[in-house]
Amino acid sequence: MKAVIRRQELMRLIFGIAACVLSGSVLAAKPQTILVFGDSLSAGYGIKSEQAWPALLEAELKRQGKAFSVVNASLSGETTAGGRSRFPAISQKYPAQLVIVALGANDGLRGLPPKMMQDNLANIISTAQAAGSKVHLVGIQMPPNYGPQFTQAFAATYPALTQQFKTSFTPFLLAPVIQNNTMFQADQLHPTAKAQPLIMQGILNDLQKQQKWIFK
Repeated sequence: MKAVIRRQELMRLIFGIAACVLSGSVLAAKPQTILVFGDSLSAGYGIKSEQAWPALLEAELKRQGKAFSVVNASLSGETTAGGRSRFPAISQKYPAQLVIVALGANDGLRGLPPKMMQDNLANIISTAQAAGSKVHLVGIQMPPNYGPQFTQAFAATYPALTQQFKTSFTPFLLAPVIQNNTMFQADQLHPTAKAQPLIMQGILNDLQKQQKWIFK
C-alpha cells in the first residue's frame, strides 16, 4: 500500500514539474508589446489598418524573428491634450516594453501653443516610463506658412523632450515621403498605402540604432 502511495506521489511530482516546464515555455514564447500612440498619421487614415506603418512594423519584426505584438492605439484627430487624458487607461490595458509616441500634428495644424504640447507630451512620456516602458518619440514638422516663430518653436519641442527624458527619437515621421506629392492622399496631409512601407522603414532604422535591445 505504501509503495502505491509513493508511486502516486512520484507521478504527481513528475506531472507538476512537466506542467511548470510547459508553462515556462508558453510564457517565454509570449510576444512582447510595442504600443504605438499617435494620431491619424499612424492610425492609417484613409487606408486599411493592415496597410498602416504600425502593422507593417510588426510584420517586419516577425520576418526578422522578433516576437513583438504591435498594438496601434492611434486615434484620428488626436491632440496631445486628448492623448494625455487617454494614455493612462491605454497603457494599463496594453502594458508595453516600448511605447512609440507620435503626437503633435493636430496641435500644430490648430496653432496650439508649443509649450502646451510639450507639457502634454512630457506627461505621456513620464507616465510610460514610470510604468517601466521604454519610449521612442516621433516628431512632426509644420509647413513654413505657419511662420518662422511658430514652426521653430514647434520643431524644437521634440529634441528638447528627447534630451529631458533620454528617449530614442525619429525627428520627422514623414521625412521619407514629404518631397513626393504622389505619396499623399487627395488632402495632401495623409500618406497613401504606398507611402507606409517607407515611413515604417524610417522608424525601424531609428529603432535599430537607438533601441538595440529589440534586435538582440
